[in-house]
Amino acid sequence: MINPQPKIAYFCMEYGLDNKLPIYAGGLGILAGDYLKAAADLDAPVAGIGLLWRQDYTEQLIGEDGRPYDVYPSYDYAFVKDTGLTVTVKVRGADVVCKIRLVDQFNNAPLYLLDTNFPGSDHGWMTSKLYGGVEQDRIAAEMLLGIGGVRALRTLGIETDIYHFNEGHAVFAGLELIREKMEQGMAFTEAWEATRRQIVFTTHTPVEAGNESHDFGILQHMSTLMDFTNDQLQQIGGNPFSMTIAGLRLSNITNAVSAQHSKTAQNMWQHVDNAAPIIDVTNGVHAATWQDNRIRSAYKNAGDLWQPHLEAKQDLIDYIKSETNSQLALETLTIGFARRAAPYKRSELIFRDTEKIDRLLQDGKLQLVFSGKAHPNDTLGKDIIQRLVQMDRKYGKQVIFLENYDMEIAKLLTSGCDVWLNNPRRPLEASGTSGMKAAMNGVLNISVVDGWIAEGAKHKVNAWLLDEVFDTAPDSNQDEYDLRALYHVLYDEVIPIYYDDHQRWVNMMRASIDMSQYDFSAQRMLKDYYEKMYLASKRENSLTSSSIYVKA
Repeated sequence: MINPQPKIAYFCMEYGLDNKLPIYAGGLGILAGDYLKAAADLDAPVAGIGLLWRQDYTEQLIGEDGRPYDVYPSYDYAFVKDTGLTVTVKVRGADVVCKIRLVDQFNNAPLYLLDTNFPGSDHGWMTSKLYGGVEQDRIAAEMLLGIGGVRALRTLGIETDIYHFNEGHAVFAGLELIREKMEQGMAFTEAWEATRRQIVFTTHTPVEAGNESHDFGILQHMSTLMDFTNDQLQQIGGNPFSMTIAGLRLSNITNAVSAQHSKTAQNMWQHVDNAAPIIDVTNGVHAATWQDNRIRSAYKNAGDLWQPHLEAKQDLIDYIKSETNSQLALETLTIGFARRAAPYKRSELIFRDTEKIDRLLQDGKLQLVFSGKAHPNDTLGKDIIQRLVQMDRKYGKQVIFLENYDMEIAKLLTSGCDVWLNNPRRPLEASGTSGMKAAMNGVLNISVVDGWIAEGAKHKVNAWLLDEVFDTAPDSNQDEYDLRALYHVLYDEVIPIYYDDHQRWVNMMRASIDMSQYDFSAQRMLKDYYEKMYLASKRENSLTSSSIYVKA
């Protein structure tokens, strides 16, 4: 690893480590979990800060009408250690006590989780459901993560060089760092500039709904304003207070999560004055978690990739049989699609040409496996899932929808499918890490050129790129263009090669693993963070201040 190594405090609202600790909603949390695992692998001094969600994000099941519904079991998390320490955060005028709990399975990269859901607490609702409830619930959780997270670091005695905010949920930590310095006698502007040198910020989604903002009235009601004036807060986050704009103005460096996304983010936020420069650090995934051991061994030893792939595919088929009683065929081309259910991801695009999909499915040339969750309050997202379930019921065993998408299902799909489908509207895909996991397993991507795909995938070499199918570039009617390109690729490339040119298929599998094995790993991502962001920020710190660490 890099030496000297700045000490990092990594703030994220969710962490996807494994199914025993369901405190994640999707890609953001899985990325955070992979980040911590890479830090452990590379012996990097990282401490994760998060919240212990007692009722998960949702267990989302399918009703008789095909529509998803949500249940919220309560977990006791007995295996998550109690440090015996607490911090207090004032929320809505009340002193909220948070227990500091610890997940220490990653050695040098511990994860500290704040918990208000314990006997005697009146504030368990604050750490109950991830992204649940109304706006006040969200703000309360963000206050605990940010303000409580900084106070937890102080209470634990963890010295920190750089505070890394993974998405805007954590920006109240920046306000707490400024408040500390003002309490020591710094003026607001001086404290803000000193704090900026300590913070790096990762922005993820170009989708408007993923960049939240709050009116000053509700922030005052929630006690978020602390000792700041409205003018001071407006200088940081605008009015209403934008969590993303605050992240841009509180940080020394901001990163987007792919090279393409950096261009999108730069354009999206170019109107924001006093913002940190936005660079790119492309996401990566933890290979030891997501790459099938049999595939890894065969690839490492230059062995046959097809047999271990068939074994992984059989595991997926067996799981589908156990969960749905549908029997897929091992020899049939199987395409997987698993995403958060959001309109821009176009989960159902492949079904929009009824004639072509009917022919492929009825001829037994194709099997489709879908999974994904919608936010519990997202009616449009649930409409999308209901539509996929309708396709499942229409086509029988040729189309499968797996309910309650989680890490176990993700591992089975990204190793057991033959092809991974990714067709969001451009430029709304920030990265799309599920395709990286598939690529590491020799599962070939069919994708639009957005997110990470533009950096590694090559058309007809290790993937199929819908943007390169026709001589003309995609026009404003992306749906029509991409649907035509998708079926052209399926009929003229994917199906003939899969069934009639086995060696070329296996060669493409190996090329896919070659492309993704390191370049799209979490280890490479972490090294990029150190080289491009952490070390640069620490150097600037050392030039301007002998010490900006505040002791408890």
